[in-house]
Formats: sequence, C-alpha cells, structure tokens
Amino acid sequence: MNMPGTLAQEFIARSTALQQAVVSTNGSALAKAGTAIGKSLAQGGVLHTFGSGHSAILARELVHRAGGLVPVSAIADPTGGWPEKVAGYGQSLFRRYAEQYGFASGEIVIVISNSGRNPSPIEVALEAKARGGAVIAVTGLPMSQASTSLHSSGKRLFEVADHVLDTLGEMGDAVIPVPGEPLKTGPMSSVSGVLLLNLMALEAIEWMVAHGHRPPLLQSANTEGGSERNAELSARYRGRLCRPL
Repeated sequence: MNMPGTLAQEFIARSTALQQAVVSTNGSALAKAGTAIGKSLAQGGVLHTFGSGHSAILARELVHRAGGLVPVSAIADPTGGWPEKVAGYGQSLFRRYAEQYGFASGEIVIVISNSGRNPSPIEVALEAKARGGAVIAVTGLPMSQASTSLHSSGKRLFEVADHVLDTLGEMGDAVIPVPGEPLKTGPMSSVSGVLLLNLMALEAIEWMVAHGHRPPLLQSANTEGGSERNAELSARYRGRLCRPL
C-alpha cells in the first residue's frame, strides 16, 4: 500500500491533534449546548442551522441523515454566501426563512462562521435572539478574537451567542506550508466543525434518553422499517424543515 505524501501526512497529524484539542477545549460547552438542544427538542422544537459561504456545508452536516436527529432545518442561502458582508442581508434571509418554516421562542439556531466577523451570520444570530431563540456559535476563537467585526454593532459572533464552540481555527484556516509557495494549504475548520456538531448532537440525544424522552432519530431507509418510521417522524414536523440539496 502506498503511503500518503509529506503534505498529506502532515495534514493527518495536524488534524488528529486538532480533534483531540477540540474535544479537550470544548467539553463543558458541548455538554451545555447539547443539554439546551435536548430540552428544546423534547418540547417539540426544531433545531436550525446556518453557515455562510463554505460554512453552509457544515450547516447541512446534521440535516436529514441516517442516525441523526430528524427535526434539524438548514437556513439556506441561495447566493452561496456572496453577500455575507452586506449589511441587512442576513437579517432579511432569516426573516424570510422564519416566514416559510417558522421559528418559535425557545428554539435554537446553530450559527457557523470560522472568522465570526461578517455581518450575515451575526445578523442571523441577533434576529434569532430577538425572537426569543438561543444561539450556539461554532467559530474559531483564536481567529475571531484577533479580527475586527464588520457588523455595525462592533461585535463578533462569539460575543452575541449563548453558547460558543471553538474550532480552534487559525487565521486563514489553512495550516500547512506549501514548499516553494507563500501560501498554506490544509484547511482545518471542516475537521473540527464536523466533530463539534456531531458531538453536540450526541450530547442532546444522551440528555433526551436520560430524561425519558425518545430521541427523534432518522433511520436508514435501507434497514427494516426505516421508511415507515421516518415517514411517521417527518409528518410530525411537516412544513418546518428545510432540507436543501
């Protein structure tokens, strides 16, 4: 078997170390955020996710997948994040989403932004809080704390959130120097972001089970009874879930 080249080997080593550091750093925050999600879902709530630009990929990580929670809805940005620095866009996007899918007081939105400085994710967070919701930020604190907010409030995402999960992202995200080039490769935010999101979901599921609630889990349609169970759960949340392709 051929072994990966030097850059790939370094990526494996750096990403493995990062995952261990992320778990160690976020243990308490994960438990608190997971508990908040579990309580909201136990009351019939929906979990909402938002990420602008590339973070939209992470926002869809928890949406409609086998073994995952059913009541998870993505706040989709049809522009792909191009206006994330335009004031007012995130607020309008959230308001349109809430009109179509609903957003109830006590529900939670996960807002994902590695830098946490652009107006769009901050506006989504503020709009959710104005409607009585809670915000879980998934952001790179080292990068965000070293940055200046582009939002009119002067605040960054971690400063407006109720819970903060730290991806430990470095400035520019990529961490591996490329020989002979001035730039780096090997972006790490997806590695830590996916880990944090799934650990948080597991914390929510564990809380629900421990408190006598049956977690609304999506079963693989390729297993016995999966389609029937999924149809029953989906009917419970009909009209509330946005599942972009």
